[in-house]
Amino acid sequence: MSDITMAFVKQFEADVHLAYQQTGTKLRSTIRAKNGVIGASTTFQKVGRGSAGTKSRHGLVPVMNLDYEPVECPLLDYYAGDWVDALDELKINHDERRVVASTGAYALGRKTDELIIGAMQNATLNVGNETVGLTKEKVLAAVGVLNTNDVPDDGRRFCVVGVDQWNALLSMDEFVRADFVGDHVLTGGFESRKWLGVNWILHNGLPVDGSVRQCFMYHASAIGHAVGQDVKTDVSWHGERAAHFISNSMSQGSVLIDQNGIVRIACAE
Repeated sequence: MSDITMAFVKQFEADVHLAYQQTGTKLRSTIRAKNGVIGASTTFQKVGRGSAGTKSRHGLVPVMNLDYEPVECPLLDYYAGDWVDALDELKINHDERRVVASTGAYALGRKTDELIIGAMQNATLNVGNETVGLTKEKVLAAVGVLNTNDVPDDGRRFCVVGVDQWNALLSMDEFVRADFVGDHVLTGGFESRKWLGVNWILHNGLPVDGSVRQCFMYHASAIGHAVGQDVKTDVSWHGERAAHFISNSMSQGSVLIDQNGIVRIACAE
């Protein structure tokens, strides 16, 4: 392989990896992550509540007797590939190279979010009436569930909603006024706001059943995402096609760790 081809391959892989991190996935950074997993599965520890106590002088420190419950997360392999002709043009045309690279990254990013949302769908705590859209009452009810379950209010609470629900939020003064949410911010290439101690995220991939959209409010520690192989790109030449085949791959999995840390909000659309 020539030096120019090697340089192209390395830069192409760098472009895919960067695009995946920046715009490929919206949810990966909002949950509990484990990288560099070896094997077909891994486990996340679900830790129960501990209790503190007193001790006498020179006495033994009381033991919390935490209940550790391992939750298994299987990993699966995913691929996204395509044929590319006239690669010589791509070597000198950086914009076109990035277009092809971004397409593969977006496909892998959608799969990552699909895995995470699939884990969220195992949530058993529900609030709200499915016959109405997202309301302030539903929001407060979901926050109330997390508070009742002693879910930490440490800046790592998130709520992912669809387009209709985002528009409903924009109609609430408390959500749009800087007095309540601060200045408008963009995080990781997508719109996000913080209100009621919750980071709100717009996502187009949430499950819908008929006219009912499932939204989720959760703490980052309630869902796990494991990576055996991060996004990797392979470029190989096929003379019979006079083209390169660009293969993007990754090995990932996601699992719901703690039912008490996530709430399903069903909303009519």
